[in-house]
Amino acid sequence: MLDIMQARKALVTRLLEGDGRASRDQRRAAFDNAGLPKPLNMLIDKVAKHAYQVTDEDITAARASGISEDQIFEMVVCAAIGQASRQYDTALEALEAATKEG
Repeated sequence: MLDIMQARKALVTRLLEGDGRASRDQRRAAFDNAGLPKPLNMLIDKVAKHAYQVTDEDITAARASGISEDQIFEMVVCAAIGQASRQYDTALEALEAATKEG
């Protein structure tokens, strides 16, 4: 389990603090699914909550806001990893609570 936790930490650190086309603030906001202006917030929220519903129009609207496709890609990846991280943390907490009760 320690190796997985270290790998996860390295991934998140690289996503949020490494070099990229999107700013660190943009990547953090996408990871947290908070604080992005429309239409970016609509895309990022959809990626986090209903990724299967993302359409070409969502990407086009984000691009029309003045950011590049590279920036959109980075923020979409951050949104997906951020949501996965929240779900993973919740699952670990539930597992820990269940094992304490048993």
